[in-house]
Amino acid sequence: MTAEEVVSEGCSIPVEGEDITPKKDGGVLKMVKKEGTGTELPMTGDKVFVHYVGTLLDGTQFDSSRDRGEKFSFELGKGQVIKAWDIGVATMKVGEICQLICKPEYAYGAAGSPPKIPPNATLVFQVELFEFHGEDITDEEDGGIIRRIITKGEGYTKPNESASVEVWLEGSHEERVFDERELKFEVGEGESLGLPPGVEKALQSMEQGEEALFTIKPKYGFGTAGSDKFNIPPNATLQYKIKLKAFEKAKESWEMNTVEKLEQSAIDKEKGTQYFKEGKYKQASMQYKRIVSWLEHESSLQPEDEEKAKALRLAAHLNLAMCYLKLQEPNPAVENCDKALELDANNEKALFRRGEALVGMKEFDRARADFQRVSQLYPANKAAKSQIVLCQKHIKEQHEKDKRLYANMFQKFAERDAKKEAEQEKEEKKPNGSAMEIDENGAQEQTAA
Repeated sequence: MTAEEVVSEGCSIPVEGEDITPKKDGGVLKMVKKEGTGTELPMTGDKVFVHYVGTLLDGTQFDSSRDRGEKFSFELGKGQVIKAWDIGVATMKVGEICQLICKPEYAYGAAGSPPKIPPNATLVFQVELFEFHGEDITDEEDGGIIRRIITKGEGYTKPNESASVEVWLEGSHEERVFDERELKFEVGEGESLGLPPGVEKALQSMEQGEEALFTIKPKYGFGTAGSDKFNIPPNATLQYKIKLKAFEKAKESWEMNTVEKLEQSAIDKEKGTQYFKEGKYKQASMQYKRIVSWLEHESSLQPEDEEKAKALRLAAHLNLAMCYLKLQEPNPAVENCDKALELDANNEKALFRRGEALVGMKEFDRARADFQRVSQLYPANKAAKSQIVLCQKHIKEQHEKDKRLYANMFQKFAERDAKKEAEQEKEEKKPNGSAMEIDENGAQEQTAA
């Protein structure tokens, strides 16, 4: 039976079908008109694409996506459509066409939807499911982490950065399970436990008790390096099944008073230092970033607290700069040195580290200026003097390279111009076509005379 044949069936609609409501109260009756393919059904949160025709029990049509010529899409189980649809479409396979008879409490209720749907109306929908796919939970919406919910969680809150979480997870690659365990940790510490960044991003999208499947692309997985520990090759797409058993949110900035922010900042500074000593620069940087986010715009500080906050912020920016240098990311290193110098204009570490970052960016003139300033302010700093010599060497090499480049460039220009001149001279020596004709005519006239 084709979709058109299903839609154009008669208007006499008997109230029959399988009760598919969880309560088994007869609120949604389903009758399959055309079987779908495969075994997979859409899950909560999946984006589904359907065509539908909606009628009243007497056959009066009130809506049709087919008449509009455009498929209708929505996220399943999110309350974006009437209850009957969230229940009914969840039971369908791709290619399936079914009839859903929906009692008022699963449709538009006592109010109806004037003017087309009267109060307390039982509705009939013929629905065809074309496709469905999981929810993209990345900030960039680049398809890097796709979620499919197996069991919906409870409540509306989700773990935040530094939340304490208790999870069960199973990681697989090409149907091989490479990681299965129960863990308790703070969001932000996952890398030290061998978890890819995508897992922590996934956790921050989940509700308590939720179980979900996540497809994680290499950018959010183990990247171009892969994982020797789990025998994962470079650029591998991973699948993780995760259950968020319990969590406790970390306090947000607005939930903390000044004393709490200062205390927590001191704790995070110690944590960051420990991570740094272990060579875990990303985790360290996350701790330092929290200090900045809490204290950067704190305006209700007492004079004695202001100095503590300033010292913590300065340390955070200096340490962030060092983390970024270790991670070979010079741009954010420079940004954090600039922030540190706003707090302490002649800070030795900030000037030196900015110089190092600028060397990494091959901005040797600016780098030399920073090292010279360090050397002037802190004459005992021998490393700065060594860096000045290195910068001067790089600058000289760059000048020599530029000279050769420009010399070659000017030589090419000169050769090109000489070639053009030679071609022009050659062209000028050629007899002109029209002049030749005149000479020939003249010669002919003389002969004739």
